[in-house]
Amino acid sequence: MMSVAEDEQIAPRAARTLVGSTVLQAVTRLDDDRAGHATLNLALALLRSGARAIVLGEEGALVGELQALGGEWMEFAFSTSHPLRRRANMTKLRELIDGERVELVHAHGSEAARALSTALRRKPVPLVTTYLGVPSPPQGFGVDPVVKGNIVLAQSVYAANMIMKHHSIPRERIVVVPPSIDTDWFAPASIGADRVAALRHAWHVHPHERIVLTPGHIAPWQGQLTLVDAARVLFNGGLRDTVFVIAADGVADEDYAKEIEGRVIAQGLGNAFRRVGHCRDMPAAYAAADIVVVGTERASSFDDIAAEAQAMGRPVIASDVGALSEIVLAPPLVPAEARTGWLVKPHDTFSLARALAEAIETERAESDAMGMRAHTVANQTFSPLRVAAAVLDVYDALLEGDVASETA
Repeated sequence: MMSVAEDEQIAPRAARTLVGSTVLQAVTRLDDDRAGHATLNLALALLRSGARAIVLGEEGALVGELQALGGEWMEFAFSTSHPLRRRANMTKLRELIDGERVELVHAHGSEAARALSTALRRKPVPLVTTYLGVPSPPQGFGVDPVVKGNIVLAQSVYAANMIMKHHSIPRERIVVVPPSIDTDWFAPASIGADRVAALRHAWHVHPHERIVLTPGHIAPWQGQLTLVDAARVLFNGGLRDTVFVIAADGVADEDYAKEIEGRVIAQGLGNAFRRVGHCRDMPAAYAAADIVVVGTERASSFDDIAAEAQAMGRPVIASDVGALSEIVLAPPLVPAEARTGWLVKPHDTFSLARALAEAIETERAESDAMGMRAHTVANQTFSPLRVAAAVLDVYDALLEGDVASETA
């Protein structure tokens, strides 16, 4: 924590609650993206709790929705490198915080955190920051502004550990709050049989055939080649009536895509694999699948595909890297009766083949029960309401004085 001279000591702040408080969220741009929706969901939760919700940043697609909900929007450009403009921004921020009687600030991302951590120096206003992803290798001198918050929100335990390791901040200043997914959109009850049937027809999958779905970017680190090799092992062992669907969610690495197609042909699996490109109806795609494979070989702080598939009640087979073991629950980390899927070694053909064989051979009743557990876990952990409530708990603790209110 920062130290100040004796004559600059911060006056004690009376404990408050969210009711009647003014909370300022800062985001680079209120766009239709993860940061934008997280900001919007928190603004709605604040309004429902009786607080005043202000959002500061550049205008984006979600500004109208924020205002329709009752939140307040203030235009502000955080991304500037001009020294004089930065200085003017500091003056503007301090005047805004004082004039609007802001009692807590939440900065989403580095640009907002850099500006707010400077503006709040020697002010008794607590700062929460959201650390997106995991730390990158150092790119020069200085402290990442995101770790200057009184509380730093990390997207997973894995991310929290990496933040501590790279930035040498105490664990008690980090709170793990996962990103939310749209559990109203990814909801099994909302998917009609016609949507599933339409996809199966488009994918040329017969009614008696199982579907193993692997969504994601077509890129070497996503492990599609390992899936092809694992499928060959299973078909050599007698597997039949199973179709492997590769659904891309963005621009493909075309050289790698050709390599996948070549491997499929070389392995004699042309009838078993479908590369279907971008799917506009991912809830129905998950509903059509019997098993979802997340074969990534790259560690990350969160994985949307694993969380969305589980929200749709589908067992997931995932690489045991990064935060995936926090999303997909599997022995030995949890008892067998708590399993929501399987964890496998990344880039390991036989580890993936064994998990696929076990998943395919699982009795329907047991598989359905696993899917129901996955759905329950996802809704209890990743729903917008649950995630917003976890962040509001952090706000409450800061306002009540349970956490020191000087910025780092």
